[in-house]
Amino acid sequence: MRTQRHALWATRLKFVARAIAAGSFAFAGLNAHAAEQGVAAAFGNTVVSTYPDGTSQKIWLHPDGSWTGLSRSNGHLAGSWSTRGEKVCLKQSKPPTLPISFCTALPASSQPGVQWASRDVAGRAITLSLMKGVPSQYQVASPGPR
Repeated sequence: MRTQRHALWATRLKFVARAIAAGSFAFAGLNAHAAEQGVAAAFGNTVVSTYPDGTSQKIWLHPDGSWTGLSRSNGHLAGSWSTRGEKVCLKQSKPPTLPISFCTALPASSQPGVQWASRDVAGRAITLSLMKGVPSQYQVASPGPR
């Protein structure tokens, strides 16, 4: 009798554990989808990173998972982006850098003009903002397929 109860509880615990795991994976999938929708607001717009010294870096996210940009010294930048949970992560390939990603939470609003606080790869405080459109003087060709 005791063994039957133990087996019944073990079966129920396995069921609950599987349900929790399935729910967690589904929730993670929803978060990734929400993050991708948040990133979509940046397509055709400019993401500006402003540093405390007043300089700024501009990047443009492309639907194919690539990004291009101009550094604070107007050097051309490029790389790929992905989502991790509710964050967008950038990995730079031009110019080549360390194989690390910069991740930042997406803002609550995806409307152009929104600003949010973040930190750069070195941990310095920066202000990120989504500016409407891509000014012609900052247009950079997409690097093409990855």
